[in-house]
Amino acid sequence: MLGDLTVNRIGFGAMRLTGSAAFHEGTPSDRGRAIAVLRRAVELGVDHIDTAAFYFSRLRSANELINSALAPYSDGLVVSTKVGPARDACGGWAESARPDQLRGQVEENLRQLGRDHLDVVNLRIMGQESISEHFGALSELRDAGLVRHLGISNARPEHLAQAEAIAPVVCVQNRYGIDAPDRAGMLSACAARGIAFVPFFSIAGEGAESGAVRTEHPEVLAVARAHGASPAQVRLAWILGQGSHVLAIPGTGDPDHLADNVAAGALRLTPDELRLLDLNRTPEPLT
Repeated sequence: MLGDLTVNRIGFGAMRLTGSAAFHEGTPSDRGRAIAVLRRAVELGVDHIDTAAFYFSRLRSANELINSALAPYSDGLVVSTKVGPARDACGGWAESARPDQLRGQVEENLRQLGRDHLDVVNLRIMGQESISEHFGALSELRDAGLVRHLGISNARPEHLAQAEAIAPVVCVQNRYGIDAPDRAGMLSACAARGIAFVPFFSIAGEGAESGAVRTEHPEVLAVARAHGASPAQVRLAWILGQGSHVLAIPGTGDPDHLADNVAAGALRLTPDELRLLDLNRTPEPLT
């Protein structure tokens, strides 16, 4: 659940359609292929797409691709966006947006996506200790009907407490995966509150921003062989195995990888396999 919105647990992250996670680096997917991947994702049952206006490179805009591929949008499709980071027209990173600039960022997402409201807007936290003013500004946009639900990204427990004092929080997006422990304890904090926990870079592993797993862990390879699955599928299955409130938003511009990612939603790991893959604590042998 994202507030009152029900979504399938495997979603789609649009960032990689623009190139690498550094946005201005890497080779973006062919535009026609990217549009085909988005449409195929929906055909395969994906009903939660994560994007942002600052997902753009010299050749691609994630929001423009989504608009071209999926508008007019079906009633059951949930599009989540993020605001907070600011980039100039050349793609350079500027200072994080002030609270009074967030309305402009929300409206930019609306224009690019061709929508009259945004289903979910996540405040991407850029190192600030307090987010009360920023989240308060988004709450006003929610009250005005421009935004349906609010979330936070790159957050710590104190940020969640600050946000919840202002308006309901439906999701938290943090980096988390087999290689990336939940040092802030947000996985359990979200479970206790009935909030969706949405990890990013859950497949990327050591590569993180570059998107490539340079050397796969032997534990991941062993579980993959046991299930006849790919390492990426095992990583996604492990993520979903951490709780029913956990969603996944893997991104790709490759139709074959897309099909693999979606199929990972049906892969069930045993409790022993889940423990074996928790590389941040001493693994226990499979029985």
